[in-house]
Amino acid sequence: MENKKTNVHLLSQMGLLTGLMLVMSFTPLGYIPLGFMNATTMHIPVILGACLFGPKMGAVLGGLFGVTSVIRATLTPVLTSFVFTPFYSFSPEFQGSWKSLIVAILPRILIGAIAGFAYQAISKCVKQDAFAFIAAGFLGSITNTIGVMGLIYLLFGEQYAAAAGKSFELLFGIIMGVIGMQGIPEAVIAAILVCAVGKALSAVYKRMNVYA
Repeated sequence: MENKKTNVHLLSQMGLLTGLMLVMSFTPLGYIPLGFMNATTMHIPVILGACLFGPKMGAVLGGLFGVTSVIRATLTPVLTSFVFTPFYSFSPEFQGSWKSLIVAILPRILIGAIAGFAYQAISKCVKQDAFAFIAAGFLGSITNTIGVMGLIYLLFGEQYAAAAGKSFELLFGIIMGVIGMQGIPEAVIAAILVCAVGKALSAVYKRMNVYA
């Protein structure tokens, strides 16, 4: 009976995170327009879910993040949306393909998996779970940035450079700049938010005995 109650609580909390992600995915809360691309906060619920409910649940939430990014890129495209969806074509030169699904979904699944395993590993070594939340937040966020930008470079490098009005020879430097100027600060913010929210939710869930 206790296991059944725990499973109900677990499913309800996962449902809340899923609902939050769906709301965020189609509002400015989840994607912040930067002109030729979007910054995102969608990875925050993924990392929280991974920390609180394990890497498998985190990977599921990450997959949902990836799917919503495909849908958003299709319905509200910007110039470079072809790297995230096979259903958008700006021109014959700038069009998506099946590789777009890899860019949009694979790194997001890895967010949940890596953040979840990092949290579990560090929690076993450090008594203060704040360190585990901070590490998971930072690693999950930087996984998203490096994974997405790295796959864009590998799978759509020349097209992406042309869409951004840059030469392909400069693209690697531009991507490293994005990782440094946007990815690192984004990861620091994620670490702070995941720690603050994660500690609060963890205390509540421990009282409710709600864990995967």
